Amino acid sequence: MRNLQLSFNQTQKVRLEKALERLESLSSKSNPNSCVTVGDTIPVYEDGILKGHGTSDQKGELAATVCGVVERINKLIYVRALRARYKPETGDIVIGRVIEVVPKRWKLEINFTQDAILMLSSMNLPDGIQRRRTAVDELNMRSIFTENDLVCAEVRSSQGDGSLQLQARNQKYGKLERGQLLTVDPYLVKRRKQHFHHLEEYGIDLIIGCNGYIWIGEHVEARDKMVVDQGSNSEQLIAECDKNSMDLDEQDGTCTPREARQNICRIANAIRVLSRLGFNITVEVILETVNLSNSLNLDIHDMLGSEFYVLVAESEAERRSLSKRKR
Repeated sequence: MRNLQLSFNQTQKVRLEKALERLESLSSKSNPNSCVTVGDTIPVYEDGILKGHGTSDQKGELAATVCGVVERINKLIYVRALRARYKPETGDIVIGRVIEVVPKRWKLEINFTQDAILMLSSMNLPDGIQRRRTAVDELNMRSIFTENDLVCAEVRSSQGDGSLQLQARNQKYGKLERGQLLTVDPYLVKRRKQHFHHLEEYGIDLIIGCNGYIWIGEHVEARDKMVVDQGSNSEQLIAECDKNSMDLDEQDGTCTPREARQNICRIANAIRVLSRLGFNITVEVILETVNLSNSLNLDIHDMLGSEFYVLVAESEAERRSLSKRKR
């Protein structure tokens, strides 16, 4: 948990400390050997183990060299460091911001040590037709993404020099509009089968990026507006671009409904509270936090008050206790 710079009264401090102690005890009881600090001995239950990252051999015993969580994959044992930078893996869902448009590719900032590359050939074209990219497509790249646009994509591969190649070959990927971007510590986001969520009750799309970028936006069925024919001549291309710019102007004139904006802000504040408390960011926990605020009839700005932080910590402790009893 980060140092919360909030004005807690004495009662709130005691309640928060009790809730956090309860959470820590539940975590240690479920797996007492999971969390280690530097120098702690890691128990080994079989022979022929492989020492991975964050471990070393100390006087015949396996010891941790970093603070984190012990992970075991077959005979490989390594320590996953807490508060570490984002380490991309193939297939990760990430959200990035376009910082440069260069020939045949876009450069994106994805909260990583290097900028990621999204090739034009790895991008799903707005017309949805699988074909070779032409010079017309390259000239029209800024009609798809331009600087400062937010883009959702998937990690395709990692090169030897550490650079990342992205791809967006599906309609669910692409430009993100009409919403709010939040940044949390990447270690709070766990890799799951589903990172795209449509919250029907609120009419909101939620994308939890593995790189710590979270998007909360108004639900849309399709984001692609541009249609370019491969055989278009220059006059048709100009007319199409003018039409697209008119469509964007019309969209700017149409505001997101007030109820949708309030839902976006409420969900965003719930994520902020969970992030500052150091809880894992999952759609289930987010919805429980939002429902808690609704049940208390709290205004959106009151969710960032000290009392709500205490209530969320107590609620999370109760939830984990109940889930453990069911097991």
